[in-house]
Amino acid sequence: MHLKSLKVSNFRKLKNAEFKFVPGLNVIVGANNIGKTALVDALRSLLAGHEEQYPRFTSDDIHRPCDGTPANGDILFQFVFSDLSDEDEADFLPSLVPVEGEEAFEAHISVSYSLVDRATGRMRPKRWCGEHEEIGLNSDILENLRGVYLKPLRDASQGLKPGRNSQLAKLLRLLGDEDPAGKEEIEKTLVQYDEQLKEKGPIESTQTSIASKHSAMLGDKLAQLLSLGISGTDFNRLSARLSLQADYFDIELNGLGFNNLIFMAVVLSEMAKDPTAAYRGLIVEEPEAHLHPQLQSVLLDYLQEVKAEEGEGAVQVFVTSHSPNFASLANLDSTVCLIDTKNEVEAFFPRDILFDETPKKHKKTKQKLERYLDVTRAEIFFARRVIFVEGAAELMLLSVLVKKLDKEYDLRRNAISLLSVEGLNFDAFLPLFGKNALQIPVAVITDGDPYEVLEEPGMEKPKRIPIYPDLKDNVNFSDNTRNLLSREDELVKVFHGLKTLEYDLALYEENRKVMLSALKEMHPKIGDQLEKQVLAAPTNQAAAKTLFCGMFERGENEKNIQKGRYGQVLAQAISEVEIGFKVPSYIEGAIKHVCQ
Repeated sequence: MHLKSLKVSNFRKLKNAEFKFVPGLNVIVGANNIGKTALVDALRSLLAGHEEQYPRFTSDDIHRPCDGTPANGDILFQFVFSDLSDEDEADFLPSLVPVEGEEAFEAHISVSYSLVDRATGRMRPKRWCGEHEEIGLNSDILENLRGVYLKPLRDASQGLKPGRNSQLAKLLRLLGDEDPAGKEEIEKTLVQYDEQLKEKGPIESTQTSIASKHSAMLGDKLAQLLSLGISGTDFNRLSARLSLQADYFDIELNGLGFNNLIFMAVVLSEMAKDPTAAYRGLIVEEPEAHLHPQLQSVLLDYLQEVKAEEGEGAVQVFVTSHSPNFASLANLDSTVCLIDTKNEVEAFFPRDILFDETPKKHKKTKQKLERYLDVTRAEIFFARRVIFVEGAAELMLLSVLVKKLDKEYDLRRNAISLLSVEGLNFDAFLPLFGKNALQIPVAVITDGDPYEVLEEPGMEKPKRIPIYPDLKDNVNFSDNTRNLLSREDELVKVFHGLKTLEYDLALYEENRKVMLSALKEMHPKIGDQLEKQVLAAPTNQAAAKTLFCGMFERGENEKNIQKGRYGQVLAQAISEVEIGFKVPSYIEGAIKHVCQ
């Protein structure tokens, strides 16, 4: 049994959002202040109650439209549970709704909050099941829904301290019930140990001293029989007094990060062993708190692979995060993205993306995306605007070229994420964006790579010859460029150069001076030779070709200049030029598009 979906209506930033979940781990990602905590509180409106009170809401929690219209109406959460066993169907009988087209049932449960006192803003909750409000949620169903919530910036050491209601004590009692003989043996050991302690000198002397003063105070008739020893020798009392140690230190002296991991292990163990619940949900806000990147990776790997062992129940885990580590490492199937479409906040599910028409290519492209979603590129799940470039050289150059434009196009001030796809891997990322996906402005900057077709008698097939165009030439662009252009919509736009970024920069005379100075810094001899050839070139086009080919197409017996290293040196040289460096129009167009 698992929570299949949750519809949230009229609640904080969530006007009308539907979330779809999978069994096991669900990672909810999104920018700050977008509604992740609202989703958590919606989950808690039904799954709290065992360890904590249900959340309370006021009129301030009602959704307010951006136009300033006063908040109005009820808050509504609609839960749908799927994959019910026969036993689950019996436990949730009043809530069952048949699945259309299948011989199966789902459990439908709703929670609403209605305003009952406008002066105080107090709201009253109502819980019902099935398809009609008249069918109230009974206590048996509520007891079968078990949830544990771990709030952000939690002090896990407090949850691990000894106490009757601690997660550690609950786990110990559950495991004790599974092993009655072992439980009885522990209690016998406690009694024996208690008797031995009472015979020790300090214990005996302390008891005698207290008893004598007590007797003198109250007299023989009123004095009580006092006995100094272990406080309770039964198993349940012992469970409330046991404490954990980590590397031989008390848990209070252990690091916050490791204590959080230990606490999650205890909670997951106790929930899985709990026989009283049909459904178990663990809600964790910001698990990255107190964890360095390696431990974040270890935790996520475990949560993705955790499975119920024999005799245990499955636990569905909901994790909210704004850590790119979690976003990059999480399986796409388990990722839920919150996106702000300006009109309202919506949920987006990367697993629903249609990467390609054929299943084989769909799988291949999806695997490529998961492979390329490292920590840096996982920033796309939190970005407001994105510019994609081909490689590291373009990444470094674009960062300084933007500064040569108007100040209104500043990357940081416009919250623009500049990301490299390491080659021509745009096809892995673009399906994440557009009107039916992440609805944010996206610019793709790529090379034109133009060519002309050469056909001669006797050739098996036409040959494509790379060309070096001038600024106003009309040419055939590469298949990759045309394919990218076919993917455009009103949000995703493709901006391509005439050939490559370095060649396009060299088409401007003022740029060639800076480019040659950067080259001479790396390779003085090559730079001096090329400078003479560039100055002697008869046309602007010839000068650009001479400089470009002299660096990156040098011939069979000569090593080409490393693009990445040259891009780094050129970026520094451009940043030092106050005036007189020309930014190609397609670069400026890409910046303008994402800044709209």
